[in-house]
Amino acid sequence: MKSSVTMMTQTTAALAMMAALAACSADEGDAADAEGAEEAEGHGAEATAGEVTGETSEPSDRETSEAGGPTPRLALTYDGGVQVLEGATLDTLSDHSVEGFLRLNPAGDGRHLFLTAGESFRLLDAGTWGEPHGDHHHYYTTEPVLTDITVDGDTPGHVVAHDGVGTLFFDGSGAIHTFDLEDLDAEAELETAEAAVDDAHHGVAVTLGDGSRLETIGEGEERSGARVLDPSGEEIAASEDCPGVHGEAALSNGTLALGCEDGALLYADGEFTTVKAEGSLETADGYARTGNLFPAEDSTVLLGDRNLDPEGEEPMTEIALLDADSGEMTAVDVGAAYNFRSLARGPEGEALVLAEDGLLHAYDESGEQLWELELLDPWEEPEEWQEPRPAITVDGDLAWITDPDQQQIHLVDLAEEEIINSAELDVVPNEIALADGRAPEGAESTEGADDADDSGGHENHDHEDHDHEEHDH
Repeated sequence: MKSSVTMMTQTTAALAMMAALAACSADEGDAADAEGAEEAEGHGAEATAGEVTGETSEPSDRETSEAGGPTPRLALTYDGGVQVLEGATLDTLSDHSVEGFLRLNPAGDGRHLFLTAGESFRLLDAGTWGEPHGDHHHYYTTEPVLTDITVDGDTPGHVVAHDGVGTLFFDGSGAIHTFDLEDLDAEAELETAEAAVDDAHHGVAVTLGDGSRLETIGEGEERSGARVLDPSGEEIAASEDCPGVHGEAALSNGTLALGCEDGALLYADGEFTTVKAEGSLETADGYARTGNLFPAEDSTVLLGDRNLDPEGEEPMTEIALLDADSGEMTAVDVGAAYNFRSLARGPEGEALVLAEDGLLHAYDESGEQLWELELLDPWEEPEEWQEPRPAITVDGDLAWITDPDQQQIHLVDLAEEEIINSAELDVVPNEIALADGRAPEGAESTEGADDADDSGGHENHDHEDHDHEEHDH
């Protein structure tokens, strides 16, 4: 079986070529738009909101097609709904009307996402997945569908997938719902196991492979740290040395990290340790918040935002690079403001920052600038965190970046440091999230299944680690 790195490189190269060809075809076909509109609608390409709607098939009625490789799909929210785009061509595949402010989180299995709408997490099937079959993989696509499957509760917050288990956290009640990722299915209700923290707060929980659970400690607006409970609910480790604890990141070596107002809190081998923003990294009052952390594969270095103003009035212009192995933290001045939707990791562990100067900045793990790419006009973060602003999400060598002001989306080849495709949107994009369409590590092989299953009639929803939370508020 090919290594995941080799598969990712081949996949992203193929997608980059597809995107470039799609962009060229679009340029050549401008004069024939009217003639080709009917044909495009049939493939979900270049469709307007009037052509692609939430009137999707019943999940069981959808046709499945085998693809030549993984087919990433991007979901994006807007005021009034959520769209699903084809990752390479950026064509709109479906458009679903949903009222209220919406948030997006990958479910962790490479296929599904959770749409936070009102008082529920609602399952969105992006319709792309992969299955291992002996020494190779099969990949499939079908029509995206926003299901009626929900997990309901008071103020849904963070979604985390780890060790094959998904965990949903409800801020308003402190309720925790867990489920096996392989149980995600657009055609079946999702059964969850329920638990709760002692006091409701804006928090997060992570269920580990041995059945133990890490959960944050807090009450109302105050959050102080985290603890770990064994499968029977007995506390086995705890730390309240993490003021304002927020977010979650999982490193490849199994270490879990949480952001604090004075650094970060790490959990590994049954113990908590802290990494403090000390010396030149701390402010006069000791406040130096790292509220969102982003890992990279096979690296011990985490990228974090760095907020030095407890009132939240001054923009963030520095990032934090935290080595969970050595306990060292480095601050890097980007030279321009950014926000919590601006950060991501590149294929070689690069720290990527989409800043208000319109540039995508790339740094190595020591903090040295590698390159920068002009993408957008200069912009300013809106006052309300719910309002649209540029966002970035990454898969291998490829990055998807939104431009709400221009109602555009760009596909960037990070290896070549260039835009390879762009598309006009008929909505103002807000949050984005990706379903990568790959067979997750550890997925059960379908070798030996009957012909119907091997052709795509069988759907395998196994697990993939979800390494970070990309939101803040």
